[in-house]
Amino acid sequence: MSVLVRLRLLQLASQALPVGGFSYSHGLESAVEAGVVHDEGSVAAWIFDVARFSIVRFDVPLLLECERAWMAEDAGMVSRRNDEFLASRESAEFRGSAVQMGYSLRALAATLPDVPARWLALLESLEEPTPPCVWAALGAAWSIDRADLATAYLWSWMENQVLAAVKSVPLGQSAGQRVLAGLSIRFAQAGAVSSLEARLAPEARPSPEARPAPEARPAPEAWPSREVEQCSNFAPALALLSARHETQYSRLFRS
Repeated sequence: MSVLVRLRLLQLASQALPVGGFSYSHGLESAVEAGVVHDEGSVAAWIFDVARFSIVRFDVPLLLECERAWMAEDAGMVSRRNDEFLASRESAEFRGSAVQMGYSLRALAATLPDVPARWLALLESLEEPTPPCVWAALGAAWSIDRADLATAYLWSWMENQVLAAVKSVPLGQSAGQRVLAGLSIRFAQAGAVSSLEARLAPEARPSPEARPAPEARPAPEAWPSREVEQCSNFAPALALLSARHETQYSRLFRS
């Protein structure tokens, strides 16, 4: 990975990215209100469980499928995967956060370098772009390796959760960093991303301008099976807590 690609990956994963992520807890605040999350240990357990049952099993595979669709410039597949992500949001707040952050990331993408104009046009054609769809477009445009893109997506989500926990549990800054360090070890040992990498084998990444014309690219049906239809984010307790947050009396976050 070149220095430029590495720096762009860090930029994409940064909490400074102006997409409004700081305003969402993705159900964590409701778990705090319910007493499910109340200290450092329960914060770590909550983030790990939501990540392994929802993010790693559904969001990340869909992100990587979106990236494949962008690489093939398959507008139909981009739109379908985007719609699938929206359909998987179990509560009004989960759906609202996906739409708002996706919209903000799309607006940001239009101001960033090396994103092909035809890809920006496709993004603009999506009525409600989602974060994985736009993330995938930037990852493909910037020639970021799939495994790195997936790892950064997981890291960005985990860091957002820790920052929400620091504010709402409350949790000290050092405790938050211990949680992140521990989660990193657990996911590395579990091979969460490497197992996805094995199923979603990386391909050579020419720049978008250097890629062959659409007619020279493999048809989507010629792609290896990516098993996205078999993936699941089934986490009913999380969905119920998210729904309860909609009427929670005192809130710091929008979800």
